[in-house]
Amino acid sequence: MKTNGRVLDLFSCSGGAGWGYHLAGFEVDGCDIADRPRYPFGYRRGDALEYLAALIASGEIERYTLVHASPPCQAGCALTVGTNRSQDWGGMHVDLVAPTRTLLEASGLPYVMEQPNGRAKIRKDLTLCGEAFGLGVLRHRNFELGRWATVQPAHPKHRGYVRGYRHGIYRNGPYVAAYGEGGGKATVPEMQYALGITWTDVREELTEAIPPAYTKWIGTAFMTARQEVIA
Repeated sequence: MKTNGRVLDLFSCSGGAGWGYHLAGFEVDGCDIADRPRYPFGYRRGDALEYLAALIASGEIERYTLVHASPPCQAGCALTVGTNRSQDWGGMHVDLVAPTRTLLEASGLPYVMEQPNGRAKIRKDLTLCGEAFGLGVLRHRNFELGRWATVQPAHPKHRGYVRGYRHGIYRNGPYVAAYGEGGGKATVPEMQYALGITWTDVREELTEAIPPAYTKWIGTAFMTARQEVIA
């Protein structure tokens, strides 16, 4: 069966991004520093940047069509920024965005770099929201696109609140809070359903995952952009 090519999924976590590219017709290989036995594709455990550097040095990077990276940047995440300020924390979170970009540029390949809303220093070439895909989470994510471009889709109006407590007040709503525990946060089955992820039931993996609908859309948009260049 013909595929659209192969995606290298760096900082892959449990495979939310990878599964979306799979749905868009790509073969997928993942790499993450943590053990991810539930990752649904070919997988290498190790430092993602060291692995990418080795692939570039050996020329093996050429077997890939697109590189996706979700580097940790807790220092710039909106959730941790607020927590750090309230707890008088600082300087304790890793930020791998800049070194990741350097290697992505060195790869010579089109790439996608993902970050949550916050202060992470990436270009917001694309922003996606769960409401655009009819999901039970909002989970806004920003994407920097390297060596290709696509049109930003419309950001639909949210239909209500995220269910749960905020500042001591409980609100009901059509979206679940797929992060943390307590305070009306989603259960594991609720997160699985809301995100469209069935192959892992590990809470930590679900709270970090990109909904596959996002990267299915991105993978399809990438192929459209690529075909337009060829034409």
